[in-house]
Amino acid sequence: MNRLKTGLTALLGSFFAFTGSTHAQTAQPLNVLTTATPFLRISPDARAGGMGDIGLATSADAASPFYNLAKTPFAKKDIGIGFTYTPWLKDLGLNDVYLLAASGYYKLSPNEAISASIRYFSLGNIQFTDYSGNEVGNGHPREMSADIGYARKLGDKLSLAMAARYIYSNLTSGATSTSSTYKAGTSIAADISVYYNGATEDRGGWNFGLAVTNLGEKIGYTNVATEKDYIPADLGLGAAYTKVFDEDNKITFGLDLHKLLVPAAPLSVDNGGSIDSANLANYKSKPVVSSWFSSFSDGSNQLKTVQASIGAEYGYQDQFFFRTGYFYESDQSGGRKYFSVGVGLKYNVMGLNFSYLVPSGSGTTRSPLSNTLRFGLVFDLDKDDNASSTPAATN
Repeated sequence: MNRLKTGLTALLGSFFAFTGSTHAQTAQPLNVLTTATPFLRISPDARAGGMGDIGLATSADAASPFYNLAKTPFAKKDIGIGFTYTPWLKDLGLNDVYLLAASGYYKLSPNEAISASIRYFSLGNIQFTDYSGNEVGNGHPREMSADIGYARKLGDKLSLAMAARYIYSNLTSGATSTSSTYKAGTSIAADISVYYNGATEDRGGWNFGLAVTNLGEKIGYTNVATEKDYIPADLGLGAAYTKVFDEDNKITFGLDLHKLLVPAAPLSVDNGGSIDSANLANYKSKPVVSSWFSSFSDGSNQLKTVQASIGAEYGYQDQFFFRTGYFYESDQSGGRKYFSVGVGLKYNVMGLNFSYLVPSGSGTTRSPLSNTLRFGLVFDLDKDDNASSTPAATN
């Protein structure tokens, strides 16, 4: 069972681990933070992807449920629907690994909105083997999440939102074992988010966002209660500033910071080289709520694991958009570091977004995310029938 879990985790988390080889020969072992369902940490939107994955404090759009649901009451249109397709790890020659995402919101009134979103992550086809290397079956691991949410304005500039999420992770489909009973893992989680909208249409200004996401129970793939892993609970803070030059030109700059609310696992061996089973058992048995708080004080310098994204978006006539950004993650969290660029075209009720992750590194240090593409299709609508005859404001 451990071999199977290790192999699947390596595949799932390969986009976190490309720096591991550069640290293998260092005296200080690198204790990378890992969680189950890491697909929840993949940016599922082409607009945000072009800006280094920022989305906590940017203007509201159809993808807001993935980043900060509290933005939706401030959306310019009553209805937003978005679809994104992301081929994943194409730089490694994988052709059947991809992420599909769909999201949308509906404004019940000028002060409140409901939303829904879904993510589906396919890991392609995998040949399972046992400890001896014998084939034990073929599988098609896949994961998904679906959520619904509600957001409401608390004033002219402030809003609050909550969402409930169902997580399904089937990593062991097709695997067999004489010692373990495998099953699909499931979990329930919640998001809480806040948004401050200080920007205006004619003068711009500051927006701020805070989101605590994936607050939920551990997930397991067997009937053994102690063999469960944390899901990627996250604390995010964001700020964005928009400068309006004239009625045709504006530019937005944004910064997002993310901190995993997951404690670091103890190293597999102690100072004497023996398996540190006691500390590992304590880690596995720690209650979920306690783990969120201990992620700040587990002695692993977790403040160094804060992820940072910075990005910019230039808009011309609310129809043509050019985006760029940079994403930074410490080696302890996986070592992802990359630039991204993107473009967007919006006309009437429909918009197209495209983002590209610029290649970085070479040889063993080359990022497996190099050349990642995201393709997005967005619809912005009004409740009345005249929506199709007026150009949609771009988010």
